Amino acid sequence: MDLMVTCARHFEGETRAEIRSILEEMGDSDPQITITEMSGILTVKTKVSPKDIVKKIHKKIEDEPWAMRYTLRVIPIFATTNTDVESIAGTVMEQADKLKPDDTYRITVEKRHSDISSSEIITKIANQIKNKVSLEKYDWIILVQVLGKISGVSILKDEDILSVEKEKRII
Repeated sequence: MDLMVTCARHFEGETRAEIRSILEEMGDSDPQITITEMSGILTVKTKVSPKDIVKKIHKKIEDEPWAMRYTLRVIPIFATTNTDVESIAGTVMEQADKLKPDDTYRITVEKRHSDISSSEIITKIANQIKNKVSLEKYDWIILVQVLGKISGVSILKDEDILSVEKEKRII
């Protein structure tokens, strides 16, 4: 999984077509776009860089805001792992070299179809990363997307996550 895409319930087919069109424009004629069992959630496996896709959609919204009708959020996923505290924390640590010693971070856990404890995940990660935590003025987001038995993990900047509605409000 390279991206997680959200949309309104029951618009997964239209969202898949919208994302497929953008990926084709970017040179991936055969992306794997999966409508998950969770309403409003799609996963994407593509050969295009997830950050480049976010930039392309951002530009598309600036130029043609009406072109993005169904996609709500586009979230880069840099690694996937099993949904258990140890695996998630280990996967975060594999990406932790992105943080410089003075950088701050926040941890965000979004769970779907799982009863794993968010606080256990956050505590385990925070105990392993010695940088300062800042919930409001942070340099990095450690994002854990729990989708049932599989979790996506990314350490990224705020601007790497695309919220179509927020972008349209700015225009």
